[in-house]
Amino acid sequence: MARWNGPVLMDTNAIVEAWRVDAWRALRGGYGLETVEECLIETQTGFQNRRPEQQIDRTVLLEGLKAVHKVSDAERAGALIRDGEIAMLDEGEKALWAHALARPDAWVMCGPDKSSLRIGVRLKLRDRLVALERLLDDAGFRPKIGLRTAYRSDWLDRTLTELAQREGRIA
Repeated sequence: MARWNGPVLMDTNAIVEAWRVDAWRALRGGYGLETVEECLIETQTGFQNRRPEQQIDRTVLLEGLKAVHKVSDAERAGALIRDGEIAMLDEGEKALWAHALARPDAWVMCGPDKSSLRIGVRLKLRDRLVALERLLDDAGFRPKIGLRTAYRSDWLDRTLTELAQREGRIA
């Protein structure tokens, strides 16, 4: 896959991991990063469980995002019609999928949650799911701190293959 030039939809976990490995500046410089309000809120919770250097500065985060989308009830309903299992996701992922599925343009989504990835496989959007490692590699950034396993390209490829096999969508 060539380097992606369109919108990159970031879930909360991917934002937190990019922040943890000090890659946010590289990501925002290399891509048009977008998220939804619910994911933005989630990045600001749980701060008491993070070391000071892993605190996500809301102002810096917002400066790095091309857009933070408000998801409408109609978008949420449309997503649930496409796949009722979206209701089982956490609020940020649910909203991110609702937004993504309502978009008329091409996008990729970065986030490691297996339930969310399964939605992508079920909806035949596997090719739009991207690992944080791939984004960083394409941006020419090598973190000094290693990415956690679920953010690596090899893990994503393996996981998507396993999910596709379980869903009967081997490809």
